[in-house]
Amino acid sequence: MRAPAPRPVGPRRALATALLLLAVAAPAPGRAQGAAPWQGPGVAPQAAAAERSAPVRVEAVAGVGLTVSDLARSVDFYTRVLDFERVTELERAGPAFERLVGVPGARARVARLRLGDELLELTEYVRPRGRPAPVGARSNDRGFQHVAVIVRDMEGAFARLRRFGVRATSAAGPERLPDWNPAVRGIRAFYFRDPDGHPLEILQFPPGKGSARWHRPGDRLFLGIDHTAIVVRHTERSLAFYRDALGFAVAGGSENYGPEQERLSGVPGAHLRITTLRASAGPGIEFLEYLAPRDGRPFPAGERANDLIHWHTRIVVPSAVLAAARLRAGGAALVSDGGVVRLDPSSDARLALRVRDPDGHVLELLQP
Repeated sequence: MRAPAPRPVGPRRALATALLLLAVAAPAPGRAQGAAPWQGPGVAPQAAAAERSAPVRVEAVAGVGLTVSDLARSVDFYTRVLDFERVTELERAGPAFERLVGVPGARARVARLRLGDELLELTEYVRPRGRPAPVGARSNDRGFQHVAVIVRDMEGAFARLRRFGVRATSAAGPERLPDWNPAVRGIRAFYFRDPDGHPLEILQFPPGKGSARWHRPGDRLFLGIDHTAIVVRHTERSLAFYRDALGFAVAGGSENYGPEQERLSGVPGAHLRITTLRASAGPGIEFLEYLAPRDGRPFPAGERANDLIHWHTRIVVPSAVLAAARLRAGGAALVSDGGVVRLDPSSDARLALRVRDPDGHVLELLQP
């Protein structure tokens, strides 16, 4: 659930189309002599050093990815139940892919799905298979991440989910958020899970809240992805990473608590500080800091891209090399072995890397 705020610029279908092949990795050619492992040819070390204190200036959120156990089953769920459309399906393997995801010997099948202007990337690791999802996961665990799908009609969407027998987190059904909280007044929301247990949300905005495109006339029930939400331990620490280092803009915030919030999240006593950030295009990123209860489990130790708890948020940056320098200088943990990975020249991106935020959530930085 998000604290609604106007979007600086609406997402464009052209952006989504241009990003379809961003993550098709190929073996990396040799680096220029003397260059650090994360530098591309022709980039002087001093150029990266000069940018280490400047924001990366993220340009867009290109989509969200998650790891699944059975790609065919997950594609069927997202396309039949939630009306996503299949865009591409491909296999990924080889040294560059292994380095990008930080999993030696990785071989995977990847499906890209679209809903509205937003992309969702589903990845099944053929080898090596990762760990199953943890038992008893809750919405205040710091490994929590979901995508919020906007619906035109909450009753119709909920009836669809019930017809397909989805597993609910919000046991009482859709919740209307209370009038005493003007930031979220009138929003209706419902938490549930996909076949692998990944948390999801459907959300309906009342008139005057959310992006104008969620209120356009039409007959589609499921409209698009408004944001991806992540649980954070400390909002200010996460802001230092996403806002100060990466250049996201804060778009809104609120404190949510009370019986409606408890039933929605399935967490008794839930009291959240919610902060929404946005780039100029694509879904937002929403921080969920549980002020109470603070007994959520920490991010799973040793989490890798082939584990079923894995999510990653794909963002577009002007320079992956300078982004790596900036984030390394700030102490960020890189997932990609050796740093920046060179992509296939036929793709719409040159370079990419994966990095963890302060709580362990993974970002994939892409340079078009």
